Amino acid sequence: MLPYKLNLILYFKKAIDMKFLLSIFFLLTLTINAKASQNCAVILMHGKWGLPYSTYLKILSEKIEKLCLIERPEMPWSRNRNYDQTYESLLNELQKKSENYRKKGIKKIIFAGHSFGANASMAYQAYIGDADALIAIAPGHNPYGMYHIFGLVPGHALKVDNAKKNIDEGKPEILIKFIDLNYGVSIGMKKEFEIRSDIFFSYYNPEGLAHMVRTAKEFKKATPFLYIEGDHDNIKVGSKYSFEKTPFHPMSKYQTVVADHAMAPEVASDLVIEWLKEIVK
Repeated sequence: MLPYKLNLILYFKKAIDMKFLLSIFFLLTLTINAKASQNCAVILMHGKWGLPYSTYLKILSEKIEKLCLIERPEMPWSRNRNYDQTYESLLNELQKKSENYRKKGIKKIIFAGHSFGANASMAYQAYIGDADALIAIAPGHNPYGMYHIFGLVPGHALKVDNAKKNIDEGKPEILIKFIDLNYGVSIGMKKEFEIRSDIFFSYYNPEGLAHMVRTAKEFKKATPFLYIEGDHDNIKVGSKYSFEKTPFHPMSKYQTVVADHAMAPEVASDLVIEWLKEIVK
């Protein structure tokens, strides 16, 4: 048998060696994660009347952060901003964010969103078109339905027409008072706003940039597109509505998850990460 002191020395040597190996492994992991983060950035957009750090996006955001840089801007439809800029103006701002990332050497820019934010990811690719990939989770906001389905919002179509008339007459600043719908929740919610005609029309034009059937057809290029819906979502429309109208890309994917509208981002988070890994590798 080895002397007690020698056994003790060997024990501590093994412990030190193991600690050293674990440190090396930890540093390598950090390096790999840092390298991944340098290669991609995700701009994650929240839903109607929400906020950037919504609890619905918390789990998804935490998982994305381990793979890519992430930015969560406050959108014009947040509960604080209440539609304070046009859709076109927003999309131009998002393009500047994309350009800034590219100047820093980021190789892949991904636009992702939940509900109205998903609508924005599609609008971005139709209006700007430089995204390397898109993620739409439980896409929402349907100006076409609000305009054409009689009784959904009484008088809504007339307000849209009046806003267009104001713009055509050079009076975009005239205010329009309207009822907004949020059908992502179980019974649907309504809220009254009063905003400029040009801002109102940019989001509620039934054939405009918020109409996902239109934007799906107008992507500037074939783009990897992950489209996810909750099978218990009140506003689920299926793959034929807009997803199948986008330019074909072999990495595009339509998927349903067992979730309602609000919980879809969390439930789909692992699916999103696995798909993202293939996009950014």
